[in-house]
Amino acid sequence: MEPMDIVGKSKDDVSLPKEFINLISSESNEVCGREEKRTIAPEHVIRALQVLGFGEYIEEVYAAYEQHRLETLDSPKSGRWASGAEMTEEEALAEQQRMFAEARARMNNGNANPPRQSDSD
Repeated sequence: MEPMDIVGKSKDDVSLPKEFINLISSESNEVCGREEKRTIAPEHVIRALQVLGFGEYIEEVYAAYEQHRLETLDSPKSGRWASGAEMTEEEALAEQQRMFAEARARMNNGNANPPRQSDSD
């Protein structure tokens, strides 16, 4: 799809946002690839907007990116290790040592797979 394909469409066309996102994503991916990167970064999206002729959106997109970055900078990391409470350095070291000991025991016993808990627990 070319940028001008979007320009000629009606604002009521529900496929327009999807096509716009696909266009920007595709060009961002190409920009990323030219830089021999594997992950699209915000800079790639901004460059794609410029290349595709959507330069008037760059300032607003950059402002939204900066706002998002500032909001997520202070938020706690989420993910599988997030428990809501932070460990002290000593607690983290003790947990790491415990996990290493468990892994070492499994390796020494020839049991590389962790023990499974039964459903009756």
